[in-house]
Amino acid sequence: MAELVERVDERDRVIGAVDRDEAIREGWAHRVATTVCRDPRGRVLVCRRPDHVSRFPAHHDWLIGGAVDVGESYEQAAARELAEELGVRARVRFVCKFLCPGAISPYWLGVHEAVVTQPLAPDPSEIAWHGWFGETEFQKVIRERLFVPDGLEVLRRRPGLGPRSGVTP
Repeated sequence: MAELVERVDERDRVIGAVDRDEAIREGWAHRVATTVCRDPRGRVLVCRRPDHVSRFPAHHDWLIGGAVDVGESYEQAAARELAEELGVRARVRFVCKFLCPGAISPYWLGVHEAVVTQPLAPDPSEIAWHGWFGETEFQKVIRERLFVPDGLEVLRRRPGLGPRSGVTP
């Protein structure tokens, strides 16, 4: 079944609905929403993708997210992806949006933050492993493990999104 997304222009204006695989294949910009998940102590969630997935198998990421559906806002998509991938509901807060060149195709990336207080129930088809990391551990894991390139791009653009202390929900 095709996953429809909105093809967008260089200003993030909708051109029309297209199949996501076609958008990637043709290099058409579309929309993706991600969330940096924190626990109440300010640690950041890091996940490892399963070995069998088609895009970035066994790579780590510190962003949870995916394609924005047709007619959906970035915030709605970010919240939906948290529920689908982590089995949690949390209020997402918009942080920034930029045109990401993408490792496999360009897309507008909406980045959000959420404080997660519920126990996680990760979807094993999306997440093979996860852990919470404070600032020192996060910097180490970023250097030592294989990460999704686009997640590293977000970190380069917004280094302040990393772990913090004393975050409250």
